[in-house]
Amino acid sequence: MSWKKVISVLFTLLVFCAAAVTVRLLWVHYMDSPWTRDGRVRADIVRIAPDVTGLVTEVAVRDNQFVKKGDLLLQIDHEHYHHALKQAEALVAARKAEWQMRQDDASRRADMDERVVSRESRSNAGLLAASAQADYNQALVQLETARLNMHRTEVRAPVDGYVTNLNVFVGDFANRGEAVMAVVNSHSFYVYGYFEETRLPMIREGDKAEMRLMSGQVMMGRVHSIARGIYDRDNPESRSLVADVNPTFNWVRLARRIPVRIELEEVPPDLVLSAGLTCTVTVIPGEDRARPDPDLF
Repeated sequence: MSWKKVISVLFTLLVFCAAAVTVRLLWVHYMDSPWTRDGRVRADIVRIAPDVTGLVTEVAVRDNQFVKKGDLLLQIDHEHYHHALKQAEALVAARKAEWQMRQDDASRRADMDERVVSRESRSNAGLLAASAQADYNQALVQLETARLNMHRTEVRAPVDGYVTNLNVFVGDFANRGEAVMAVVNSHSFYVYGYFEETRLPMIREGDKAEMRLMSGQVMMGRVHSIARGIYDRDNPESRSLVADVNPTFNWVRLARRIPVRIELEEVPPDLVLSAGLTCTVTVIPGEDRARPDPDLF
């Protein structure tokens, strides 16, 4: 056998071994490494609902606008609440005059001799004064409520964030407690990676994580926590309070996917984060496992 044939055979064997090792490493990575393509960017979405009822007279923001905490979002018609405030102020004045009159009457009767005013009359005068004072205190509470309602006609942003899916307009009627718009909290973005249950033993709180978006941009983070429950279809009562993660196939028993929450640490400065973005999440197990700060969430 010539040297050329020997070298050709050795080269073929070397290429085959390299290919076998590569396939083996890819298989191990695919089957045994803690990664998932099912990652979702999420954020706290605050539903903005007015605390009073009335017509919307002003919408002070536009769709997708960034707002700071305390910025005016919309204005509710305050005419009815202005009149209610004036009425409450008048009631306070009347109740105060009534209380002072009853108090003066009780003081005069208390100074009179029992031969002029009976003990029962003095007692009744004191009770009437106490009742008038209670009515005055009640009027003060009604006045504070009227002032609060007047103040609440201005609906302001409770957090820094982005107005999203704006669908309220001047002339709409807003009901108390019914959400009219939403604000995405800009300080609350995180990632949920849905990992197969077979990969959970390789994941620990504090592990580093890499999140690659479909755009190719990469974010770095750290495992914050692992969900302790998901919706069990054999126990419908659990649906309302835990995550409902759909299985990939219903006719094959596959490993269930468990949500793993990841806090963001490094985000590209030019990245526009939106709740709902998908990404591939790869957890990097290691000894450098810092404890997550619960105050961040």
